[in-house]
Amino acid sequence: MNVPHGIGIDYDVLHALLGEPDPAPGPDPGGGQPTAGRAVASGLAAVALRAVAEGRWDVPAIRHPLGFTCLPMLRDGARGVCVHLFDGVSGERGGQDEEDAPLVHAHSWSLTSLVLFGHVTNRSVRVVDDPVAPTHRVYEVVSSPDGTDEVRRTARLVRGEPDGFKRSSIGDVYVVRPGEFHATVVSGGRPAATLVLGETRSGHSDMALGPLSGKGRRSVREVCDRGETVVVVRAALRRIHEADG
Repeated sequence: MNVPHGIGIDYDVLHALLGEPDPAPGPDPGGGQPTAGRAVASGLAAVALRAVAEGRWDVPAIRHPLGFTCLPMLRDGARGVCVHLFDGVSGERGGQDEEDAPLVHAHSWSLTSLVLFGHVTNRSVRVVDDPVAPTHRVYEVVSSPDGTDEVRRTARLVRGEPDGFKRSSIGDVYVVRPGEFHATVVSGGRPAATLVLGETRSGHSDMALGPLSGKGRRSVREVCDRGETVVVVRAALRRIHEADG
């Protein structure tokens, strides 16, 4: 358990504070007032970010291949808590060429996200095996503790079809289950941030959809230095305070 300078990051407590995911997939923008529990969870995230910004907690930001910046706040066995920071630009296409970093992906872990500020759209994709008229190839993503990501080409050919979407705003909670193909999109050039709870589930692999003729690749996640981390964290704190005001 990671307790940064008196800030208790407890997975079970946070999960209880977030409550049930919000309903209404589709074009409904959601919104509404955050519940008391979600407000407490958002406040805890802000306290932790402030500790990083003030140098009381040395947590380097990590640039993720899918285009957001991750601040890992807890690693406790199969469970983890992070803050994901989207700059509103690279989040649209994963920050790289689509052949390099397939945007549509599925996790080996359950994901519960609370939107701290901004708007996040989660697009679900229905994937059906189709070796005759496929639209994509499935790639397996293997991540190492040292930050290396290997995207491995598989023989599985599929057809990917849009299967609805949900736009979430500040105080909203959305859930992505293991094996569920989706794409997280932040559009319009507007930054956003989420408090993310993840729990690895056995029997699932990290996967991504990519081009039929694509090849595997390997990359190493960029770890930000102290100065870069402080810049992105302070920017997030300003936006959280603006949203609270």
